[in-house]
Amino acid sequence: MKITIEAIVRADIETVWSCWNSPDDIVNWNAASDDWHTTTASVDLRVGGQTSSRMEAKDGSMGFDFVGTFTTIFEHELIEFKLEDGRTVRVQFKGSDGFVKITETFDAEDEIEMQRAGWQAILNRFAAYTEEKLK
Repeated sequence: MKITIEAIVRADIETVWSCWNSPDDIVNWNAASDDWHTTTASVDLRVGGQTSSRMEAKDGSMGFDFVGTFTTIFEHELIEFKLEDGRTVRVQFKGSDGFVKITETFDAEDEIEMQRAGWQAILNRFAAYTEEKLK
């Protein structure tokens, strides 16, 4: 089963693309809640390159690595990658008039609604971070 989430970001496509793909930015927005954070991130933005981030609970109780290999990249439009467990992720960017609509579709694991909520929370944090960065 696939899950699709969306967000509108009040920013130009160049800023959105940069914040999405810059490790320095990713560590600032990539968390579903305030009790989690991303401690490291790397992006080799090319087909065959990898995206990687380390998410950890701030209390140190748990953490995990999120690693994928890029399969498709169209600058300012589309990123697709395959996770280490074989699931796929597709992120579409549609910009116009100072807004960018991001649509993210990914293969679900168990706990579908929990995944949807978590990924949506991360996407919402991305939008808020990116918009704040422009102020």
